[in-house]
Amino acid sequence: VNSLMIVVFLTGAVATILIRTLKKDIAGYNELQTLEDAREESGWKLVHGDVFRPPQNTPLILCVMVGTGAQIGSAFFFTLLASMLRMLNPIKKGQALTAVIMLYVLCGGIGGYVSARLYKFCDAKAWKKNTLATAIFFPSIIVGMFMVLNVFLTVVGAATAVSFLTIFLIFFLWACVATPLAFLGSYFGFRAEKIEVPTKTNQIARFIPEVPYYANPPVSMFLAGLLPFGSVCIELFFIMSALWLHQLYYIMGFLMAVLLILVATCTEVAMVMCYLQLCVEDHRWWWKSFLNCASAGVYLFMYSLWFLASKLDLVGVLPVVVYLTYMSMISMAFGLMCGTVGYLSCFWFTKTIYAAVKVD
Repeated sequence: VNSLMIVVFLTGAVATILIRTLKKDIAGYNELQTLEDAREESGWKLVHGDVFRPPQNTPLILCVMVGTGAQIGSAFFFTLLASMLRMLNPIKKGQALTAVIMLYVLCGGIGGYVSARLYKFCDAKAWKKNTLATAIFFPSIIVGMFMVLNVFLTVVGAATAVSFLTIFLIFFLWACVATPLAFLGSYFGFRAEKIEVPTKTNQIARFIPEVPYYANPPVSMFLAGLLPFGSVCIELFFIMSALWLHQLYYIMGFLMAVLLILVATCTEVAMVMCYLQLCVEDHRWWWKSFLNCASAGVYLFMYSLWFLASKLDLVGVLPVVVYLTYMSMISMAFGLMCGTVGYLSCFWFTKTIYAAVKVD
């Protein structure tokens, strides 16, 4: 509870400072416009003609990752909601895992829709390629890692090895449920109107001056990923203990509150980093907004290494490989979810602040 109150306090402080600074900037810009001041514009308003320029580097991959993160976040949210409504018994870990997989499959339409809307904004036309990539990107990585691990478990005769029937059923769910839902969501996403932005994009991209060290990866990723991970760090210990030390975890209402705090923290950290980046006239916020918050997944994996070294007593190489494989999957999903929150928050943030100033 103490950590939760600290995070809430920090969230409120960051939000207050950011809102007051933005109000002062917007009032100053509009006053200059009203007085027809001849001085050159400076700060984030100067890049209004480039801030909504679609990303030039692999927009397809970015849209696919954001769509996947939206699908993972929706599945996690609905799983917690079902547990709070006592539709699931969190003490039965197998039931909870089955629910996560089923809800991830059923949320395929959300991933396809989000990916399609963003891909259409980038003026891209290869909608089939985008939809198929959204449907297979994350599942193919997870299934590939799991299949390799399962081969080793089967060879040594481990009780945790999964049967061929289970693998076939998972493949059936992906091929016959998740993929069609992704195409359905993509259909509605491409049929929807293109996302409107408050400023026009210049034909020629503006020159970007030298950017301070804190606004460029990997320094920005190191700084931005620390606070989202810190907001769930204490709760993460109890979750890891339930997963690997056979302890019980059943406070799903509190976990839902932690999830909301995580979303709020990712949102505000992403907006602050985006604001600092725009103030130094760097309009390339698309990938940075995603990677800055997605770095929380790296912190989670580093935390799992500490947990392995200090709390677990695994004998042999194979148990360690199993632990690291599953934790890398969880860290990847966590990073994609946090990156999606950061990306969508920055998109809303830039639309809001540039709509509030008068632009010629």
